[in-house]
Amino acid sequence: QVQLVESGGGLVQAGGSLKLSCAASGSISNIYGMGWYRQAPGKPRELVAAITSGGSTNYADSVKGRFAISRDNAKNTVYLQMNSLKPEDTAAYYCNANVRLTYGVKSDYWGQGTQVTVSS
Repeated sequence: QVQLVESGGGLVQAGGSLKLSCAASGSISNIYGMGWYRQAPGKPRELVAAITSGGSTNYADSVKGRFAISRDNAKNTVYLQMNSLKPEDTAAYYCNANVRLTYGVKSDYWGQGTQVTVSS
């Protein structure tokens, strides 16, 4: 199986920055798309940013120009650099990866989530 371990969340003042990391490990043959989602209390989970294995990216309109997603394929790791944070960015952030396992099965995996809290 595959484990996704996130790190980098925390409490920051509005206008500040945080960088999230998510490392994948396990019986991995290949990782295709990777992404970050977030879920605030009482709201549905939403896509924040995604990146393909080739490096193409897309972002939610609410974070364009402030957040940047990147990945290190050699380390099976995806990052989310978050700048100019706003209180409305407060949420639990989840990493997602589309993975082909060494025995051929392809599936989506999720991390456990990391909390980001932005104070005004």
